[in-house]
Amino acid sequence: MTRAFNFSAGPAMLPEAVMRKASAEFLNWNQTGMSVMEMSHRSKEYMEVAQKMEADLRDVMEIPDNYKVLFIHGGASLQFAAIPLNLTQAGDTVDYFNTGVWSTKAIKEASRYVNVNTVAGGDETNPTALPPQSEWRFSEDAKYIHICSNETITGLEFKEEDLEPIFAQGKPVIADMSSNIMCRPVDVSKYGMIYAGAQKNIGPAGLAIVIVREDLIGQAREITPTLLNWETYANNESMFNTPATFAWYLAGLVFEWLKEIGGVSEIAKINQSKAQKLYDFIDASDFYSNRIEPKNRSWMNVTFRLAKSELDSVFLEETKSAGLLSLKGHKAFGGMRASIYNAMPEAGVDALIEFMRKFEAQHA
Repeated sequence: MTRAFNFSAGPAMLPEAVMRKASAEFLNWNQTGMSVMEMSHRSKEYMEVAQKMEADLRDVMEIPDNYKVLFIHGGASLQFAAIPLNLTQAGDTVDYFNTGVWSTKAIKEASRYVNVNTVAGGDETNPTALPPQSEWRFSEDAKYIHICSNETITGLEFKEEDLEPIFAQGKPVIADMSSNIMCRPVDVSKYGMIYAGAQKNIGPAGLAIVIVREDLIGQAREITPTLLNWETYANNESMFNTPATFAWYLAGLVFEWLKEIGGVSEIAKINQSKAQKLYDFIDASDFYSNRIEPKNRSWMNVTFRLAKSELDSVFLEETKSAGLLSLKGHKAFGGMRASIYNAMPEAGVDALIEFMRKFEAQHA
């Protein structure tokens, strides 16, 4: 069977090598006579899986020793509440950038527990550019600054030059990196906390990874639910209760795969090439267009529109027949979206461009 190229924003495609290894081990992991999902999470065998998974993640992201890595249920959205509960007390102020739907969701949840100052943005649901720095308004007493480093729906991304003025504030910077974690090297030491849902660049849905500086743990409000308190996970190797064992295992295989191909620095070269050639094709076309400010364009989520929107359904039907899946844009933004996470091979982007070229020739 030929595998399709799946451009879904998440759950997203996994590396084929990872899927094949998981398939081969599915019924009998490491000659134990059982699947890895059937064994006790506290068994010696599974503890080795968990420890290697964390070690490999630390290796590929170069996570400093003074940061804890926590593996948590509930996806990234659960952290929208966990962050203010762990880092603030009632009446405190925090700073949030509002750069799209996911920022808005984080702000709405945080507002239940703390005073939220919107540094910039929020005037439109799906902005196509980051607010200019001249409009940024930080709070002097903010306990932390929150960004969504990549808005999945539109494909709007913070780049390194955008982040330096934020780091310069001297406050803990909290980043939702669900869509772009491990797509390029990141200096973890500049952040107070990084979090990401697994279902895009890490593994299957249902797992979130939290990378948090140790001095930010142990400050949770008294009312914080046990399973929202980062200290619970830090003190129990993320095993206070039964974790998502199969998701951990598959994420571990992804980290292994990433190391084998040269790590984050190597995948960054591939990702930049994939994104650049797709944007170049769109920009050179009169039939396709991208609305995002070029300097703010995401490497991972490339959104585009057809000049004739009445052809959208035809485009989607024909891409599906061609083995190019999940290209429909989010309902909040419309158009098309090609999510080209780490697992998407360059051949998938090449196949999409070739299809788009032929479709344009037929319908322009």
